[in-house]
Amino acid sequence: MQIFGVDIGGSGIKGAPVDLDLDRGELAQERHKVLTPQPATPDGVAGCVAEVVRHFGWDGPVGVTFPGVVTGGVTRTAANMDKGWVGVDAASLLSRRLDGRPVTVLNDADAAGIAEMTYGAGRDRTGTVIMLTLGTGIGSALFTDGRLVPNTELGHLELKGHDAETRASVKAKEDGDLTWERWAHRVERYLAHVEMLFSPDLFIIGGGVSRKPEKFLPLIKDIRAEIIPAKLQNNAGIVGAAMAAKE
Repeated sequence: MQIFGVDIGGSGIKGAPVDLDLDRGELAQERHKVLTPQPATPDGVAGCVAEVVRHFGWDGPVGVTFPGVVTGGVTRTAANMDKGWVGVDAASLLSRRLDGRPVTVLNDADAAGIAEMTYGAGRDRTGTVIMLTLGTGIGSALFTDGRLVPNTELGHLELKGHDAETRASVKAKEDGDLTWERWAHRVERYLAHVEMLFSPDLFIIGGGVSRKPEKFLPLIKDIRAEIIPAKLQNNAGIVGAAMAAKE
């Protein structure tokens, strides 16, 4: 069975059909990506989601991730998106823009985590697992014995007087022109803070930076939990969105 997944990010919106009959969570076709409009208003983003879906001529169910808290298809926060998203029935908005196709909306890191726990780095892992997606912000997905605790948003923990994602996200690295060493030190301090709160057995590091684990993971030393890169890398959100739409 193929289901369409769309991953909304602060800088890009990408999607593709996902083949969920396979045991690997693979994209059925090469993903299509467009830039996130600025400002990232509900109408502007919905138009881009429709553009991505129509690129494939898709006419079935669609799963969509959103970088913020989502409950019952309604977006409750929008740290890296236009504030007009707060309180929007995103599932209904996107369904209307997609000519009535059924749409499921969930938190972006939760989607990535679901995919990694099913097909990727967290497969068959028990205990406490935390997936962190490092990109424009920091998303998080918390699992205990494979069960998701949704909408944790641990990227907004306070770290030394700052929102953690303003210090340890990939955007923070790029904005500050940080070396891999300096950025890894910030990531390590963030992981230590999360570890103190939740004592995880495993950290899975996702987002685009998971394609380059050799650049920073060996530089992170003083964390007790195991730390591994996401296997699905930056496609995890698309796969998890499709899984949510299937369910």
